[in-house]
Amino acid sequence: MAVRKAVHPSGLRIVTEEIPDVRSAAFGIWVNVGSRDETPKVAGASHFLEHLLFKGTKRRSALDISSAIDAVGGEINAFTSKEYTCFYARVIDKDLSLAIDVISDLITSSIARPEDVEAERKVVLEEISMRDDDPSDLVHDLFSETFYGDTPVGRPILGTNRSIKSMSRNSIFNYYREKYLPENIVISVAGNLKSKRVVEESVKAMSNDSFLDNSALSANGKDSRKAKVRLSSQNVGVINRKTEQAHLFLGVPGVARDDKRRFAMSVLSAALGGGMSSRLFQEIREKRGLAYSVYSYAQQFSGTGFIGFYAGCNPKKAFEVVSLIRETLHDVASNGLTHEELVRAQGAVTGSLVLSQEDTGSRMTRIGKSEIVHGEVLGFDEILKEVSSVDSKAVRELASEFLTKSPTLAVVGPFSRDSLFEKVMR
Repeated sequence: MAVRKAVHPSGLRIVTEEIPDVRSAAFGIWVNVGSRDETPKVAGASHFLEHLLFKGTKRRSALDISSAIDAVGGEINAFTSKEYTCFYARVIDKDLSLAIDVISDLITSSIARPEDVEAERKVVLEEISMRDDDPSDLVHDLFSETFYGDTPVGRPILGTNRSIKSMSRNSIFNYYREKYLPENIVISVAGNLKSKRVVEESVKAMSNDSFLDNSALSANGKDSRKAKVRLSSQNVGVINRKTEQAHLFLGVPGVARDDKRRFAMSVLSAALGGGMSSRLFQEIREKRGLAYSVYSYAQQFSGTGFIGFYAGCNPKKAFEVVSLIRETLHDVASNGLTHEELVRAQGAVTGSLVLSQEDTGSRMTRIGKSEIVHGEVLGFDEILKEVSSVDSKAVRELASEFLTKSPTLAVVGPFSRDSLFEKVMR
């Protein structure tokens, strides 16, 4: 179905997709701010704020917020990334107006009471502890820190124990007032709806507390992403943990989010570690039985990106697995993919895209993320066409350019020194 876009004079953007043959609707508010926009003093503020906005507004308590959506069988939640934050609700179509009102209220009228800040501070610290107790999760943050160093894009989304404990209520609330501005926000809505009515209701709801009159975008916001991203000179990061498995993540530089080669990169990633027939899964798990979980993914940000490869294995086999990953990357960089691998990878990417659009929540996410990240929403058929047009030459050129770059390795497991892996990384 056609995606419509409306732009309010304040700069607020609203994208909608009418899907008349469903009985649900999803409403999301995307804020163009994430951990990458934080200074070290407020590291973790974007995620902390995501939690805090659910604690109450001028009109609703925390219980009022959750019970309003629970009472109609809906879902309400939020998430924070390095470059954006999203608040969303999915409900039956007749309850869309309620979802619009509740989510908009969070964004426009949070009060962030001191006692709520202290209560949620404990929750965020528990979330950091939970991440630290999950080595398969922790290794990804370790990779970012090792790959990008002590830079905004390298710091963890959750912040650190130190930054969260020291963050005052005023610093969080000022961050909220500085970053949550109309021109920094995209509303995305998908489902059984009428676009014109949704736009009118969204503007009315977002006009709460004269929110749409606030239009002085901070110079510390999106402009901070224009600076050249500095990569760390360190190529190995190790966290010593007494785990039964070694958790490995090896990555190399990749394309940025506005690079048209991102479609070819998604195909390359799928071929290398996107499924059971992928090159790394076959080499590491099927042929040698060295790991249970093996996968890859490509990550794009503004001005930078990477493609990375994960494996969890017996610590005694860690060096062998790292060597196998490197040998596989070298082979693909030198010889490219086979025709069969290319076709399978294209099918995996297109099939995953199509299947992911089977519910209104996914449709809302696609159009909202596209608008907040790229400033436009590509047609779904256009995306599929881009993936289908990727040929062996494009993939080989991409592989030879990026898979030959100096890799970075992150390891969580029973290893006491980084130097243990430096030889295998040379």
